[in-house]
Amino acid sequence: MIKKTLKRAVILLLEKEARAVLRKYKPKIVAITGSVGKTSTKDAVYTALSRFYNCRKSQKSQNSDIGIPLTILNIPNAGSNFLLWLKNLINGLVLILLPHYYPEWLVLEVGTDTPGDIEKVSRWLKPDIVVVTKLSKVPVHIEFFSSPEEVFKEKGNLVKALKPGGTLILNADDSDVMDFKELTKEKIVLFGEASNADVSVQNYEVVYDENNLPKGVSFGVLDGEETLPIYLEGTVGKHHVYHIISALAVCKALGEPLSVALKNFKYHEPTPGRMRLIEGEKGSIIIDDSYNSSPIALDEALNTLQDLKGTGGRKIAVLGDMLELGKYSVDEHKKAGAKAGGIADILVTVGVRARYFTEGAKSAGMGTEQIFQFSDSKKAGEFMHNKIAQGDIVLVKGSQSGIRMERTVEKIMTHPEDKEKLLVRQDKEWRARK
Repeated sequence: MIKKTLKRAVILLLEKEARAVLRKYKPKIVAITGSVGKTSTKDAVYTALSRFYNCRKSQKSQNSDIGIPLTILNIPNAGSNFLLWLKNLINGLVLILLPHYYPEWLVLEVGTDTPGDIEKVSRWLKPDIVVVTKLSKVPVHIEFFSSPEEVFKEKGNLVKALKPGGTLILNADDSDVMDFKELTKEKIVLFGEASNADVSVQNYEVVYDENNLPKGVSFGVLDGEETLPIYLEGTVGKHHVYHIISALAVCKALGEPLSVALKNFKYHEPTPGRMRLIEGEKGSIIIDDSYNSSPIALDEALNTLQDLKGTGGRKIAVLGDMLELGKYSVDEHKKAGAKAGGIADILVTVGVRARYFTEGAKSAGMGTEQIFQFSDSKKAGEFMHNKIAQGDIVLVKGSQSGIRMERTVEKIMTHPEDKEKLLVRQDKEWRARK
């Protein structure tokens, strides 16, 4: 009880300080929401805008009632360290009371775990630009909402919070996202493959190395009648295209030249744990999508695995539980398992709910000898360490809470000494958790 009371007090004080900082320095704000792709979009928007402005972005996936103020105040998450929280609050006061150089733009990720999360933030956070990435018929955290419509309503609070004269940026290829048009009278800019998109894309393809393993993607960005080429190294998945073109839509809304913004993507680092390509043992390649999992995100990841051309090795799907799906959990695991069974040569499952992946895979004709089940990600990693072979393409994905699929990746990556740079959840607090 005391711990919860202290946490609520800290959140309240952080919010008050963040509001005061916004009033004092008056930065412009880009706020990003959606069911999937928020963090990668946030990183892409930051990369694009940094070509023109001094910017700050949310670190990692800080998108909550604590994470958003932390970004605004530029202070770290203190975890359970009371003294560090006290220091953070003092630093926030110093930022308010004394003059400081402050960024022109804040690029913030805004998420929701439970009903009311975005509504509370939207009472005081008034964005100049809102970007909506993609929605899902079975969204992440649906366990805590009565229906997908309730999730839509919750995210709509951010759209309603747009400043007068602001811009709403929508995914033109998602009909549910397009419904947000009805919530605002402000300017709207569209991105996607649809004919009405203001920033569109063509000629997406995976680029392979000399060993016929994927090493990145290339595509063209359409800006009016001009086609601008782009190459992203170290990642795969067509959904990454959407992160880039949504970021360019932000630039277009501000009147900045897209050809100039694209120059920054030469230095753009793939977000850890989001379809990042990592060199695997024995001449294999890992598609590290270990940050989190949901039905729509897993479906996209499996589509990517399916579309990759043969390397002479096997396609292996290492899949952990998808959490917080409530009544949808069993059916969604079975559905994903059936899809994986039709794509992968080997399926490795991790967790209690993952047994339904197995049921789905068998229903799709995958043999029992092709399926291996484990209770935790470390054991799955030890198995894969012995199983992996040259030319294998290994997709690793699962929900973050308790599943921790980055531990599987660590066991099979060629250079585990680089884990702090390449993998998610590598700070001391996360690594100390069992």
